[in-house]
Amino acid sequence: MKVTSLLSLFFFLYTLLLTAQPNTDVYVMDLAKTDNTFTISNFQNISNNDGYDNQPSFMDNNKILYAGSENGQTEIQLYTISEKTQRRINASTPGGEYSPSLMPGGKHIAAVRLDTTGLQRLYKYKLTNTDHGDYQTLLSELEVAYFAFYDEDWVVASVLSGNQLDLVIANIPNDEAGLFAENVGRSIHKVPTTTTVSYTVLNEEKNFDVFVVDVNKAEDTYFVCQLPVGIQDHTWIDATTLLLGSGSKLYLYDLFGPGEWKEVADLSANNIDNITRITISPDGKHIAIAATEKTKE
Repeated sequence: MKVTSLLSLFFFLYTLLLTAQPNTDVYVMDLAKTDNTFTISNFQNISNNDGYDNQPSFMDNNKILYAGSENGQTEIQLYTISEKTQRRINASTPGGEYSPSLMPGGKHIAAVRLDTTGLQRLYKYKLTNTDHGDYQTLLSELEVAYFAFYDEDWVVASVLSGNQLDLVIANIPNDEAGLFAENVGRSIHKVPTTTTVSYTVLNEEKNFDVFVVDVNKAEDTYFVCQLPVGIQDHTWIDATTLLLGSGSKLYLYDLFGPGEWKEVADLSANNIDNITRITISPDGKHIAIAATEKTKE
Protein backbone atom coordinates (compact mmCIF):
# COMPACT_ATOMS: atom_id res chain seq x y z
CA MET A 1 0.00 0.00 0.00
CA LYS A 2 1.31 3.48 -0.84
CA VAL A 3 2.28 5.91 1.92
CA THR A 4 -0.41 8.35 0.83
CA SER A 5 -2.99 5.58 1.13
CA LEU A 6 -1.77 4.73 4.64
CA LEU A 7 -2.01 8.35 5.69
CA SER A 8 -5.49 8.64 4.23
CA LEU A 9 -6.53 5.51 6.13
CA PHE A 10 -5.10 6.87 9.38
CA PHE A 11 -6.87 10.21 9.11
CA PHE A 12 -10.10 8.40 8.27
CA LEU A 13 -9.76 6.24 11.39
CA TYR A 14 -8.78 9.26 13.50
CA THR A 15 -11.87 11.16 12.32
CA LEU A 16 -14.00 8.09 12.94
CA LEU A 17 -12.66 7.85 16.50
CA LEU A 18 -13.58 11.45 17.24
CA THR A 19 -17.05 11.23 15.71
CA ALA A 20 -17.76 7.90 17.44
CA GLN A 21 -17.32 9.39 20.92
CA PRO A 22 -20.58 9.45 22.88
CA ASN A 23 -22.54 12.67 23.28
CA THR A 24 -21.88 12.98 27.00
CA ASP A 25 -22.16 15.98 29.31
CA VAL A 26 -20.56 16.80 32.65
CA TYR A 27 -22.81 17.30 35.67
CA VAL A 28 -22.14 18.43 39.22
CA MET A 29 -24.24 18.01 42.34
CA ASP A 30 -23.99 18.70 46.05
CA LEU A 31 -23.50 15.79 48.44
CA ALA A 32 -24.49 15.63 52.09
CA LYS A 33 -23.35 12.37 53.66
CA THR A 34 -23.51 11.00 57.18
CA ASP A 35 -23.08 7.45 58.47
CA ASN A 36 -26.74 6.79 57.68
CA THR A 37 -27.68 9.20 54.88
CA PHE A 38 -26.55 10.06 51.36
CA THR A 39 -28.34 13.10 49.95
CA ILE A 40 -27.92 14.60 46.45
CA SER A 41 -29.08 18.15 45.64
CA ASN A 42 -28.49 21.12 43.31
CA PHE A 43 -27.96 18.94 40.21
CA GLN A 44 -26.49 20.95 37.28
CA ASN A 45 -25.30 20.34 33.72
CA ILE A 46 -22.06 22.34 33.59
CA SER A 47 -20.99 21.57 30.01
CA ASN A 48 -24.39 21.60 28.26
CA ASN A 49 -22.74 21.13 24.91
CA ASP A 50 -23.09 18.91 21.85
CA GLY A 51 -20.29 16.38 21.49
CA TYR A 52 -17.89 14.72 23.89
CA ASP A 53 -17.72 16.40 27.31
CA ASN A 54 -16.22 13.93 29.76
CA GLN A 55 -13.48 12.93 32.21
CA PRO A 56 -14.12 15.43 35.03
CA SER A 57 -11.62 15.91 37.85
CA PHE A 58 -11.63 18.36 40.74
CA MET A 59 -8.83 20.91 40.97
CA ASP A 60 -10.07 21.88 44.41
CA ASN A 61 -13.42 22.09 46.18
CA ASN A 62 -14.67 24.79 43.79
CA LYS A 63 -13.13 24.04 40.38
CA ILE A 64 -13.65 21.16 37.95
CA LEU A 65 -11.48 20.26 34.97
CA TYR A 66 -12.88 18.22 32.11
CA ALA A 67 -12.28 17.33 28.48
CA GLY A 68 -14.79 19.37 26.48
CA SER A 69 -15.71 19.78 22.83
CA GLU A 70 -14.93 23.19 21.34
CA ASN A 71 -14.89 24.00 17.63
CA GLY A 72 -14.67 20.36 16.68
CA GLN A 73 -11.77 19.57 19.01
CA THR A 74 -11.44 18.35 22.59
CA GLU A 75 -9.90 20.95 24.90
CA ILE A 76 -9.12 21.33 28.61
CA GLN A 77 -12.07 23.13 30.19
CA LEU A 78 -12.24 24.66 33.67
CA TYR A 79 -15.56 25.22 35.44
CA THR A 80 -15.87 27.28 38.65
CA ILE A 81 -18.83 26.12 40.74
CA SER A 82 -19.39 29.25 42.83
CA GLU A 83 -19.31 31.58 39.81
CA LYS A 84 -20.89 29.16 37.30
CA THR A 85 -18.26 30.15 34.74
CA GLN A 86 -16.22 28.17 32.26
CA ARG A 87 -13.00 28.83 30.35
CA ARG A 88 -10.52 26.90 28.26
CA ILE A 89 -7.10 26.27 29.81
CA ASN A 90 -4.90 25.31 26.87
CA ALA A 91 -4.02 27.08 23.69
CA SER A 92 -4.82 25.29 20.45
CA THR A 93 -2.60 22.25 19.86
CA PRO A 94 -2.19 19.72 17.02
CA GLY A 95 -4.54 17.30 18.78
CA GLY A 96 -7.23 16.75 21.36
CA GLU A 97 -6.63 16.86 25.12
CA TYR A 98 -8.11 14.20 27.41
CA SER A 99 -8.19 13.27 31.10
CA PRO A 100 -7.06 16.67 32.46
CA SER A 101 -5.81 16.67 36.04
CA LEU A 102 -4.12 19.17 38.33
CA MET A 103 -0.49 18.29 38.91
CA PRO A 104 0.97 18.31 42.44
CA GLY A 105 2.27 21.80 43.15
CA GLY A 106 -0.81 23.45 41.64
CA LYS A 107 0.85 25.32 38.74
CA HIS A 108 0.28 22.91 35.85
CA ILE A 109 -2.43 20.76 34.33
CA ALA A 110 -1.53 17.34 32.94
CA ALA A 111 -3.51 15.83 30.07
CA VAL A 112 -3.22 13.08 27.50
CA ARG A 113 -3.00 14.50 23.99
CA LEU A 114 -3.83 12.53 20.86
CA ASP A 115 -2.42 14.26 17.79
CA THR A 116 -3.69 13.87 14.23
CA THR A 117 -0.37 12.16 13.45
CA GLY A 118 -1.26 9.36 15.85
CA LEU A 119 1.22 10.48 18.52
CA GLN A 120 -0.21 10.01 22.01
CA ARG A 121 1.67 11.40 24.98
CA LEU A 122 1.17 12.88 28.45
CA TYR A 123 1.79 16.65 28.53
CA LYS A 124 1.76 19.37 31.13
CA TYR A 125 0.24 22.82 30.50
CA LYS A 126 0.57 26.03 32.47
CA LEU A 127 -2.59 26.69 34.40
CA THR A 128 -2.64 30.40 33.52
CA ASN A 129 -1.62 30.01 29.87
CA THR A 130 -4.29 30.38 27.17
CA ASP A 131 -2.53 32.58 24.61
CA HIS A 132 0.73 30.72 23.99
CA GLY A 133 1.35 27.10 23.12
CA ASP A 134 3.44 26.49 26.23
CA TYR A 135 3.40 22.78 27.03
CA GLN A 136 5.92 20.10 27.86
CA THR A 137 6.02 16.35 27.30
CA LEU A 138 6.05 14.08 30.32
CA LEU A 139 7.33 10.49 29.94
CA SER A 140 8.57 10.90 26.39
CA GLU A 141 8.45 7.24 25.32
CA LEU A 142 5.11 6.15 26.80
CA GLU A 143 1.70 6.14 25.15
CA VAL A 144 -0.14 7.08 28.32
CA ALA A 145 -3.89 6.53 28.28
CA TYR A 146 -4.93 7.23 31.90
CA PHE A 147 -2.99 8.31 34.98
CA ALA A 148 -2.92 9.53 38.57
CA PHE A 149 -0.14 11.40 40.33
CA TYR A 150 1.30 9.95 43.52
CA ASP A 151 3.38 13.08 44.13
CA GLU A 152 5.41 15.58 42.09
CA ASP A 153 7.87 12.92 40.96
CA TRP A 154 5.80 9.76 40.58
CA VAL A 155 2.78 8.90 38.47
CA VAL A 156 0.83 5.66 38.07
CA ALA A 157 -0.43 5.22 34.52
CA SER A 158 -2.08 2.74 32.19
CA VAL A 159 -0.30 2.71 28.84
CA LEU A 160 -1.13 1.31 25.43
CA SER A 161 0.36 -2.16 24.97
CA GLY A 162 -0.86 -3.94 21.87
CA ASN A 163 -4.56 -4.67 22.33
CA GLN A 164 -4.60 -3.96 26.04
CA LEU A 165 -3.57 -1.51 28.73
CA ASP A 166 -0.68 -2.21 31.10
CA LEU A 167 0.08 -0.41 34.34
CA VAL A 168 3.40 1.34 34.93
CA ILE A 169 4.84 3.26 37.86
CA ALA A 170 6.86 6.10 36.35
CA ASN A 171 9.38 8.60 37.66
CA ILE A 172 8.88 11.95 35.92
CA PRO A 173 12.27 13.65 36.57
CA ASN A 174 14.15 10.59 35.33
CA ASP A 175 11.68 9.92 32.48
CA GLU A 176 11.66 6.24 33.46
CA ALA A 177 8.91 3.70 34.00
CA GLY A 178 8.63 0.14 35.23
CA LEU A 179 5.91 -2.34 34.27
CA PHE A 180 3.76 -3.17 37.29
CA ALA A 181 0.64 -5.02 36.06
CA GLU A 182 -0.82 -6.24 32.78
CA ASN A 183 -4.33 -6.04 31.31
CA VAL A 184 -5.53 -3.22 33.51
CA GLY A 185 -8.34 -0.65 33.30
CA ARG A 186 -8.66 3.10 32.99
CA SER A 187 -9.69 3.98 36.55
CA ILE A 188 -6.64 5.09 38.57
CA HIS A 189 -6.89 7.26 41.71
CA LYS A 190 -4.81 8.52 44.60
CA VAL A 191 -6.58 7.20 47.69
CA PRO A 192 -7.36 10.15 50.04
CA THR A 193 -5.15 10.61 53.12
CA THR A 194 -3.06 7.52 52.29
CA THR A 195 0.19 6.68 50.52
CA THR A 196 -1.59 4.41 48.04
CA VAL A 197 -3.03 4.57 44.53
CA SER A 198 -5.91 2.40 43.34
CA TYR A 199 -6.08 0.72 39.96
CA THR A 200 -8.15 -1.98 38.28
CA VAL A 201 -7.23 -5.30 36.71
CA LEU A 202 -9.39 -7.36 34.34
CA ASN A 203 -10.15 -10.69 36.03
CA GLU A 204 -11.01 -14.11 34.60
CA GLU A 205 -14.72 -13.25 34.53
CA LYS A 206 -13.91 -10.17 32.41
CA ASN A 207 -14.86 -7.86 35.26
CA PHE A 208 -12.55 -5.36 36.92
CA ASP A 209 -11.00 -5.88 40.35
CA VAL A 210 -9.82 -2.89 42.38
CA PHE A 211 -6.34 -3.06 43.89
CA VAL A 212 -4.21 -0.50 45.73
CA VAL A 213 -0.45 -0.08 45.67
CA ASP A 214 1.98 1.90 47.79
CA VAL A 215 4.34 3.55 45.31
CA ASN A 216 7.12 3.66 47.92
CA LYS A 217 6.71 -0.07 48.52
CA ALA A 218 5.53 -1.51 45.22
CA GLU A 219 5.46 -5.00 46.70
CA ASP A 220 2.67 -3.77 49.01
CA THR A 221 -0.36 -4.23 46.77
CA TYR A 222 -3.65 -5.76 47.82
CA PHE A 223 -7.15 -6.53 46.56
CA VAL A 224 -9.99 -4.21 47.58
CA CYS A 225 -13.14 -5.37 45.80
CA GLN A 226 -14.65 -6.26 42.44
CA LEU A 227 -16.55 -3.68 40.41
CA PRO A 228 -20.05 -4.65 39.26
CA VAL A 229 -20.46 -6.33 35.88
CA GLY A 230 -19.78 -3.92 33.02
CA ILE A 231 -18.42 -1.11 35.22
CA GLN A 232 -14.94 0.33 34.66
CA ASP A 233 -14.76 3.40 36.88
CA HIS A 234 -14.66 4.10 40.57
CA THR A 235 -13.71 6.96 42.87
CA TRP A 236 -13.02 7.40 46.60
CA ILE A 237 -15.15 9.40 49.03
CA ASP A 238 -12.54 8.81 51.72
CA ALA A 239 -9.86 6.24 52.50
CA THR A 240 -12.40 3.48 53.22
CA THR A 241 -15.36 4.30 50.97
CA LEU A 242 -15.67 3.84 47.20
CA LEU A 243 -18.32 5.28 44.90
CA LEU A 244 -19.34 4.45 41.33
CA GLY A 245 -22.06 5.08 38.79
CA SER A 246 -24.00 2.42 36.90
CA GLY A 247 -26.78 3.39 34.53
CA SER A 248 -28.55 6.23 36.32
CA LYS A 249 -27.64 5.10 39.84
CA LEU A 250 -24.84 5.67 42.33
CA TYR A 251 -23.47 2.83 44.44
CA LEU A 252 -21.27 2.89 47.54
CA TYR A 253 -18.84 0.31 48.90
CA ASP A 254 -17.70 0.50 52.53
CA LEU A 255 -14.47 -1.40 53.25
CA PHE A 256 -15.78 -1.97 56.79
CA GLY A 257 -19.28 -2.81 55.61
CA PRO A 258 -21.01 -6.00 54.39
CA GLY A 259 -18.71 -6.44 51.37
CA GLU A 260 -21.19 -5.44 48.68
CA TRP A 261 -22.15 -2.42 46.58
CA LYS A 262 -25.14 -0.53 47.99
CA GLU A 263 -27.38 1.77 45.93
CA VAL A 264 -27.38 5.26 47.46
CA ALA A 265 -28.93 7.50 44.78
CA ASP A 266 -30.96 7.34 41.56
CA LEU A 267 -30.45 10.19 39.06
CA SER A 268 -33.10 9.07 36.56
CA ALA A 269 -35.34 11.95 37.66
CA ASN A 270 -32.59 14.25 36.34
CA ASN A 271 -32.86 12.59 32.92
CA ILE A 272 -29.59 10.68 33.38
CA ASP A 273 -29.33 7.47 31.38
CA ASN A 274 -25.76 6.17 31.64
CA ILE A 275 -22.96 7.38 33.93
CA THR A 276 -19.53 6.88 32.34
CA ARG A 277 -17.19 8.73 34.75
CA ILE A 278 -17.38 9.85 38.37
CA THR A 279 -15.24 11.93 40.73
CA ILE A 280 -15.65 13.68 44.07
CA SER A 281 -14.30 16.94 45.51
CA PRO A 282 -11.55 16.80 48.16
CA ASP A 283 -13.98 17.89 50.90
CA GLY A 284 -16.56 15.30 49.83
CA LYS A 285 -19.27 17.91 49.28
CA HIS A 286 -19.55 17.76 45.47
CA ILE A 287 -19.83 14.91 42.98
CA ALA A 288 -19.11 15.36 39.27
CA ILE A 289 -20.14 12.79 36.68
CA ALA A 290 -20.02 12.38 32.93
CA ALA A 291 -23.18 10.82 31.56
CA THR A 292 -25.57 10.52 28.65
CA GLU A 293 -29.16 11.68 28.88
CA LYS A 294 -32.26 9.64 28.21
CA THR A 295 -33.34 9.64 24.60
CA LYS A 296 -36.53 11.60 24.15
CA GLU A 297 -39.40 9.45 22.88
